[in-house]
Amino acid sequence: MKKLNSPARLLLLFAGIFLIISLFAPIWRIELDAPQYPEGLMLQIFANKLGGNVDIINGLNHYIGMKTLHTDDFMEFTLLPYIIGIFALISLLTSFAGQKIHLKILLFSFIAFGVLAMVDFWRWEYNYGHDLDPNAAIIVPGMAYQPPLIGFKQLLNFGAYSIPDIGGWLFISSGILMLLAFMKEFGIIFKKNIVASFILPAALAITITSCSGSGKEPIIINKEHCIYCKMMISDLKYAAEIVTMKGRAYKFDDLICLTAFLKEEPDFQVKEIYVSSFHPPHELFHTKEMSFYTTSDHKGPMGGNIIAIDKSVDASTFLKNTNATPVSWDAIIK
Repeated sequence: MKKLNSPARLLLLFAGIFLIISLFAPIWRIELDAPQYPEGLMLQIFANKLGGNVDIINGLNHYIGMKTLHTDDFMEFTLLPYIIGIFALISLLTSFAGQKIHLKILLFSFIAFGVLAMVDFWRWEYNYGHDLDPNAAIIVPGMAYQPPLIGFKQLLNFGAYSIPDIGGWLFISSGILMLLAFMKEFGIIFKKNIVASFILPAALAITITSCSGSGKEPIIINKEHCIYCKMMISDLKYAAEIVTMKGRAYKFDDLICLTAFLKEEPDFQVKEIYVSSFHPPHELFHTKEMSFYTTSDHKGPMGGNIIAIDKSVDASTFLKNTNATPVSWDAIIK
């Protein structure tokens, strides 16, 4: 029988490589956000172990009666590396010497495995969230703590996000590559540049989705709350925002809240701090781009007396008839 054509073989080669890499990267992650954990908590699921903030999550689980998580308790962590490794090996062998029938078996076996894996994951999440200790310190009648299979779910005061991690995106991309190879080989698509047209966007997508956000977020008044005082943010003139090393944005309705937060959390991992301009349109600027003033003529929502003006504009225009004294950012955060 005739071997696979070159585009299909190349697609399978990349599929095998992606699967090999996925063995060493986290496949799935569940992120937990709550006010008492400003940086959030993360449970990462690798092919052979659990990672992330497992100890902290286990401590929280104890109080609400959920089972603690230990790698040794999961048979899947023993089997999964071998299963993924076998699929990677078959994909590579098929790319070098395989035929259509081998590609067909590989693709449909891979799809079946993916479906079974998600069913098993849902089953584990269900048992994890429903099998609770009746003698737990905190019991909420009728409450279950099953994490979402994918997407967001509110669990008490925690927001839980369940999404693929970089290894998961590589795994999904491998399946798509196998499907494209199948479609190419069986005449469903005929584009000559199929490999380049998918590989490059897929690599870019994986890079983007596996990285945390790294920039400021707009503050939406009358909808978002200050992370420190919990009050609704209602006036952009005094608002500020911290972007952490993980790319999370924490918003404040007044600089006095931001500085108080930093004093209470000296080990907080700050990447950047942005402050809203006192002058319209009240945009967020990095602190290095702002001039700061103390004033008795203007009070922030929480009684703060500091305003910020973008260095690119003439501050005197906005400080007419205002008793304002320049102050450095270093002095503000001391």
